[in-house]
Amino acid sequence: MKRYILACDLKNDPGLIREYIEHHKKVWPEIIESIKKSGIQNMEIFNFGNRLVMTIEAEADFSFEEKAKIDANNDKVQEWEILMWKYQERIPLAGEGEKWVLMDKIFSLKG
Repeated sequence: MKRYILACDLKNDPGLIREYIEHHKKVWPEIIESIKKSGIQNMEIFNFGNRLVMTIEAEADFSFEEKAKIDANNDKVQEWEILMWKYQERIPLAGEGEKWVLMDKIFSLKG
């Protein structure tokens, strides 16, 4: 099992942040299905102000590149992603068009 941590920013607008949180209380079933089919076992998103942090626990052969290819051909996933861009913005230092940025682990209590 692999674990990934990603960060993303929301537009700094309290109303939009509330809407974003509401959407995540009722994520579309097609999105949940797509996440699970990609090999992701668990996903959590945490929020503070306009900053988001996502944890992903995935099967050993999980690939962000492969998931992106599959998602590009899934109309419902693309519809969800377009909707989420209403709320999200590029985090500083992210690449062009990149929302969620993979974070590097710099400390572990376990070693």
